[in-house]
Amino acid sequence: MPVVPVERGPVDPLDRDGDLPLHEQVERQLREGIQAGRIPAGAALPSTRALATALDVSRGVITEAYGQLASEGYLAMRQGAPVRVAAAVQQRPREPARSLHPTFAYDLRPGVPDLAGFPADAWLRSLRAAWRQAPFATLGEPDPRGLPQLRETLAAQLARSRGAAADPEHLIVCGGFRAGFVELCRLLARTGADRVAVEDPGWHPARLAIEQAGLGVVPVPVDADGLRVDALHDVRAVLVTPAHQFPTGATLSRERRAALVQWASDHDALIIEDDYDSELSEQRPGAVQGLAPERVVLLGSASKRLAPGLRLGWMLTPSWLTWPLTTTRAVEATGGDVITQLAFTDFLERGELDRHLRRMRTQYASRRAALLSALARRLPQLTVREAPPAGLFVLAEGEIDEHAMVEHAAQHGVGVEPLGLHRFEPGGSTGLVLGYGALAEPALDRAVELLSNMLPNAPSQV
Repeated sequence: MPVVPVERGPVDPLDRDGDLPLHEQVERQLREGIQAGRIPAGAALPSTRALATALDVSRGVITEAYGQLASEGYLAMRQGAPVRVAAAVQQRPREPARSLHPTFAYDLRPGVPDLAGFPADAWLRSLRAAWRQAPFATLGEPDPRGLPQLRETLAAQLARSRGAAADPEHLIVCGGFRAGFVELCRLLARTGADRVAVEDPGWHPARLAIEQAGLGVVPVPVDADGLRVDALHDVRAVLVTPAHQFPTGATLSRERRAALVQWASDHDALIIEDDYDSELSEQRPGAVQGLAPERVVLLGSASKRLAPGLRLGWMLTPSWLTWPLTTTRAVEATGGDVITQLAFTDFLERGELDRHLRRMRTQYASRRAALLSALARRLPQLTVREAPPAGLFVLAEGEIDEHAMVEHAAQHGVGVEPLGLHRFEPGGSTGLVLGYGALAEPALDRAVELLSNMLPNAPSQV
């Protein structure tokens, strides 16, 4: 059996001025060493007297630490025998925590807002106001729909900015678009739906959410006027991005809007409206939900408007859906963080979101123009569809090897997404979905230059 040498010791010098008692410091170091495999199973530890001498502490400190770890099952102690690490302890070397999200020097992925432009000072004021003004009862079990004061304020905001028919009693606060959409998909599956229609091309994580809920995905083509409503067949629900179709950038035409609402009425179907970035566009058509509030769920979030990390979103639901969603949320305890909700209430009431959006629309329009200029100069092989400045991305189409292009970009520190990632049916044009929200104008030009180095016949000089 291995023995841990006394002179090296299994415990580093203790912090005698720290807040943690000495015996707890010994416990923690031994526990972590055993879990990580640095002190192997079956190893004999120094005697209490020897380790106490090595650490210059009383023997009682070590006795208490060993006793606690023995009670937890980490150590085996027998009268007259050395203290050993229990043979049954399952050990695994500890690895540093890593993020699943790649990082790029030049992030051209769509949907990434300017996080450096987040209004931190204004948000901190709202957070302080939330803690200062919140009654203690607010910190109790939250309403599964979200705090009433946020639902009131948010309903007024949506009615004013999105033309929504916003009833706060049918407004549910959630953890963002994906969280709300997953809840909807699960509810649809429980109530007998078997398929959900989606735009093709369309946002690929939506497909994953639908499939994980046990539903089938029905791709419906889009064109310059948005979703082809005439191609909708035999589904109970359809997910659409009418204000700014992802990833083509099309806006659902007036005629298609009317046809979509009529289709939902004729087929007793549900329209799920993903209102992900409408307020970042120069032209902001009202929400389809305002035309048919009993046929449409309006889903929005703070992800593109402010920052994805806030994990803050909302669902404006038909009256007949509110209670089924609410009861499920009450069981699953998905009501959300009340302090963030209080802060967002204050943020909205002081007009901070409106000020931020006005500033970002100007900034994003400038960055979009810079990206289009760089593409025209450096990558004329790619064509960007003409459209008014909108959102955080453009679609650049052309005859390219998407996989090779993405690999090349990543090797040079540029993050891009291929159009094919968001296609549900094979075929169609190839291209890149390029975001411009996260990069300043000079960085956008440099990113496009790095991309251009791969394509043949790209200009080598500016």
